[in-house]
Amino acid sequence: MKRIAVVGCTGAVGLTMLELLGPTELEVLCMASPRSAGKLLQVGGRDYLIEPFSVEACATCDVVFLCVSGEFALKYGEQLAQSSVVIDNSSAFRYHPDVPLLVPPINGKSYKGEYLIANPNCSSAIALMVLGPLHQAFGLESAIISTYQAASGAGQPAMLELRERARGFEDYGLDNGSENFAHNLAFNVIPQVDRFEDNLYTREEMKVVWELRKVLGEPRLAISTTAVRVPTLRSHAESLTLKFKQPIHSLEGVRRLLAEAPGVELVDDPAAGRYPMPMTSTYKHAVEVGRIRFNLIYGQYGLDLFISGDQLLRGAALNAFEIMQLVKR
Repeated sequence: MKRIAVVGCTGAVGLTMLELLGPTELEVLCMASPRSAGKLLQVGGRDYLIEPFSVEACATCDVVFLCVSGEFALKYGEQLAQSSVVIDNSSAFRYHPDVPLLVPPINGKSYKGEYLIANPNCSSAIALMVLGPLHQAFGLESAIISTYQAASGAGQPAMLELRERARGFEDYGLDNGSENFAHNLAFNVIPQVDRFEDNLYTREEMKVVWELRKVLGEPRLAISTTAVRVPTLRSHAESLTLKFKQPIHSLEGVRRLLAEAPGVELVDDPAAGRYPMPMTSTYKHAVEVGRIRFNLIYGQYGLDLFISGDQLLRGAALNAFEIMQLVKR
């Protein structure tokens, strides 16, 4: 593998992808919209000349990262996969039965050499780093998940808007408008991420349900989710209420299990004020997990946990990078 393309290189995920590729010896081809073509992009100490997207140029690459919209991916994804391995960061192919949805530390062994691969939703990818080892150890029966999602999930312009609105905030009720969210996010939380479905759950909430089931190989797993946008920049946090088929005899055993899990960092010392937070998980490759306790309803069959992970890294670009490492061409 020598030549890589990043399509959508100027977006939040695309830029993070370039940061991860920077230390490698791979030749990286940056592609974006015609209005960005010809500009010089400096990321991680490397200079990239942005080129306009073309199928022909992508065909010269071993791997193509699509950091673009689902509409764009649907238009070009399968065509690009005729000559290159395509790792798609959108939701375009996640639920297609013939397209693998991969979180390498969790289900990477299921990869069979397909040329079109889906990268999961950020909330799903972050949660799965913790759910995977727990499911393997105790058999997950149900999950109730609340996600507290950063502005970065809505893209680079959304992060800029949050910064600007926070600087200019004076009082509630003065400016409720927003270009990137359902309402002004500064000093606010919004219980809507994406559009509402007929069942009154949002599309974002249903993505978590569908994707956890697919990655864990449990198509009937009972899951309910509430997604909330919060005024953090790039790290999501999630509250997990889990019920298991097997009893858990020791919280210390759970802590050891998670501390040894790849891509997970145990941050669980409440007395010392140590628990997962966006303040500490931002820019980390690992997902922080803490506030580990038996659930008051399920007893030894249930756990409550709190996790936090960088949406642009663990939730997107890093997972895509690890998928690339599975590919042998």
